[in-house]
Amino acid sequence: MTTERGELRIALWQCEPRPAVPETNLDRLDAAAADAARRGADLIVTPEMVIPGYDIGAGRARELADPPDGPIARRVGVIAGRHRIAILYGCAELASDGSVYNAIRLVDAAGTATATHHKTHLFGQLDRRMFAPGSARPPVVDCAGWRLGLLTCYEVEFPELVRSLSVRGADVVCVPTANMIEYDIVQDVLVRARAVESQVFVAYANHCGSENDLVYGGRSEIVSPGGAVVASAGRSPDLVIADLSRAALDDSRRRFPYLDDRRPDLYT
Repeated sequence: MTTERGELRIALWQCEPRPAVPETNLDRLDAAAADAARRGADLIVTPEMVIPGYDIGAGRARELADPPDGPIARRVGVIAGRHRIAILYGCAELASDGSVYNAIRLVDAAGTATATHHKTHLFGQLDRRMFAPGSARPPVVDCAGWRLGLLTCYEVEFPELVRSLSVRGADVVCVPTANMIEYDIVQDVLVRARAVESQVFVAYANHCGSENDLVYGGRSEIVSPGGAVVASAGRSPDLVIADLSRAALDDSRRRFPYLDDRRPDLYT
């Protein structure tokens, strides 16, 4: 078990998509990770499917899908180890049975892969045409002395998923996303509600700009368990950095004792 730390400095990389050019996107990730590390960040969170692009179609998603120990995984491990920063990034993953998943992967500051999550709640026909739904519950994993829960995009809109992560010990829920501009209500209402009701920090990293017919909303944000937006981006590319305080988390959980006051025997 990682020793608890009083603060976690987290960076959100909000970027425009570069669909179907993984090498370019890995180079861009390298530069963003270097910048975040220079600014003292322990962890950088990317948007959903940042390496291959999101709206690329089923054929390209399969073609660019990376096995768990594939070249993309190895390259990100090198980037993390060189800059001494943990990286949570989105990609398409090719499973041994031939299934393609919308995946997020966590690599620690030594370059070691520590967790993978396959998106369980697929959004619309775009997601469903490209990916198989994940079947495992989202992980909670140690990172830099904190406990991270991992979700992808649409999943944060389901309170049950966030609450499950919190009950299992998550301090921060990290959400790589590709949220379109017409769904700004997610940042305005749902991310903040999830943070308060489950008493966790939420780190929501979005694309900006456009990709084919999609226009992304940007507005990546880090929200406190009290519902305050502690750092946010606008509509343009940005690197958002904030310090998360364990003292603030503990104080909020005393003021909003939802976790202690739950009665799971009454819930279906």
